[in-house]
Amino acid sequence: MILRGKAWKFGDGISTDHVQPGKYFHLRGNLPELAKHVLEGAREDFPALFAPGDFVVGGRNFGLGSSREHAPTIIKLAGLGAVLAKSFARIFFRNAINVGLPLVICDTDQIQEGDELEVDLEGGIVRNTSRGAEIPFSPLPSFMVRILNDGGLFYHIQKHGDFQIE
Repeated sequence: MILRGKAWKFGDGISTDHVQPGKYFHLRGNLPELAKHVLEGAREDFPALFAPGDFVVGGRNFGLGSSREHAPTIIKLAGLGAVLAKSFARIFFRNAINVGLPLVICDTDQIQEGDELEVDLEGGIVRNTSRGAEIPFSPLPSFMVRILNDGGLFYHIQKHGDFQIE
């Protein structure tokens, strides 16, 4: 699976409250509407700037905070292609894969806002085509790629009748 898009750079410690600001708590039952406000808590103008398929690029500990699946779900529903970061909060990582949002753990220092990227999830390479750089990362396990290809864990189980690692 190869993803392509533009990088939108965020820093360390982007919490689930940054992803889904508390002032929109009343929308938690309407995820498509909540997705229109994705990452406003970190950058108010962000929802008006990105295009479908673009990438959120973070630093360390992306997704800390709440264990709810809302944060990765609205990133996916907003149309963002993936989140790249130096590290993720463990529960955010698990929830993201479960909802079908690709995550990449890599050195994001070589990525600047606006860079055009190609992310090869199975090959373990982020190609920064704007800078001619390749950033290696540990590829996702094949069962996680299959879950992502199926749209998330629910659809994976629906398609295959059960969760199969191999």
